[in-house]
Amino acid sequence: MRSRRFLHNKRGIDTIVASLLMVTIVVIASVMVFTYATGLFTALLVAPKTATENVSLEYSNFISNSQVSLSIRNTGTTSITFNAYYVRDYSGNQYALTSWPSAPPAFSPRTVTNANITISSSCSGCATTGTAFTFQPGQAYTILVVTKINSVFSFQVTR
Repeated sequence: MRSRRFLHNKRGIDTIVASLLMVTIVVIASVMVFTYATGLFTALLVAPKTATENVSLEYSNFISNSQVSLSIRNTGTTSITFNAYYVRDYSGNQYALTSWPSAPPAFSPRTVTNANITISSSCSGCATTGTAFTFQPGQAYTILVVTKINSVFSFQVTR
């Protein structure tokens, strides 16, 4: 008789099941937070390796008031071909050559190339925004170089 009363009283069993469920949920949540915090998710989900374009300016040499030569190193993992360039002065005036003249510089990873940037009347095909200018001593200029796949790299040079 005593055992029948125990089996018919479901309030005690409901409390035990609820407690076990709560402990299980807390343990699972703790494991998820731990794996996120330690970076195990990123180790499991390895991103595919893709080629990247990246360059750095080694040095610049002003040839004249309208031309600068940039020595640029390819620090990325793929070959790069330049497509266009933009030159801005401190006032916001700009020269834009949206189609690189003759053979655009192309170079493979870990190599250096020279890119000749021409402005003013020496640049055939350049579009001007604002007032025309030339490279002046002591002034800083921003040069944006665009690649064939539309990556944009910015360099600041001072004459």
